[in-house]
Amino acid sequence: MVGIKDIANRCGVSPTTVSNVLNNKNNVGQKTRDRILETARELGYVHKKPDAAIGGRRKNTVAINFSDFDAQFYFDVLHGISDYAVKRDFNLLICTKENFAKYADSDSICGCIIMDWSTDDSTIFSIADKGIPMITLDRQMPHKLIKNMVTSNYESEKTLVGKLVSSGFTSFAFLGGIDSDDNRERYRAFRDVLRENDISFDRNLLYEGNWTEKSGAAAARLIMLQPRMPQVLVCANDLMAIGAIRKFQENGIRIPDDISVCGFDDVIMSKYLGLTTVCVPNYERGYLAMQALSDIIDGTGNFENFKIGARVKWRKSIKPLN
Repeated sequence: MVGIKDIANRCGVSPTTVSNVLNNKNNVGQKTRDRILETARELGYVHKKPDAAIGGRRKNTVAINFSDFDAQFYFDVLHGISDYAVKRDFNLLICTKENFAKYADSDSICGCIIMDWSTDDSTIFSIADKGIPMITLDRQMPHKLIKNMVTSNYESEKTLVGKLVSSGFTSFAFLGGIDSDDNRERYRAFRDVLRENDISFDRNLLYEGNWTEKSGAAAARLIMLQPRMPQVLVCANDLMAIGAIRKFQENGIRIPDDISVCGFDDVIMSKYLGLTTVCVPNYERGYLAMQALSDIIDGTGNFENFKIGARVKWRKSIKPLN
């Protein structure tokens, strides 16, 4: 028997959108409505009763795949998501990696926002394959029911490192995070700027962290063992940069007189520590992610990738040379 999910899969929309059309609700665009009705006729679908949550009401619960590992970073994103969800009368179900698959597969879920980079691709794809639309943050996932919202990692990191080079810095260390799209793009921008300016990079000054302050402190300890410290430590996020700064200062190394440090994200502590960083508008991208998902659920949105702009904030952790 042909069901609503069959129509949704054929049309590349959510089951909720199909249900709205079949129940003659006016919150779906005319082109999408016509496509759904035509597909229903082609498949021989017989509409007997409203397909909804309880009592014929619209499904209105969105599952948020939240990373407690990066909780501090995601609070502003959640704030933006929540503000738009309240505006449109959506409920939010916050799930960590361990219980996301169970709750996102629930019949009451009408969409998901993926924030946890460690959730397996296979888990996400399997849920999308069941007709549940998704928004991913900083993750490229090709699927007809997944909209990818990414930060301009490469462009903004290139602006930051380019300014450091033009200011006269020639000796760099780089502290990366766990392998991810974000980390790869930031490191690629870093290396491209150095190559374009014929600046050599010592691979012994490439360090691996895990996005935490503790890993930043560990990298700082290794840098202090170098026969000659680099002029600048470029960190792939702020928490690692903050951990490195605190460890340097514990050992009498002055920031930025002895070594300059910069990060990425602009978390709350960055402002108070005077950390030069790239500011990612987290509240805004949370708000936009929920808005985009809401539009998709209503049948008026699309699954085209969307890039969020970011800008450099120059503070006192970088020593002026020129």
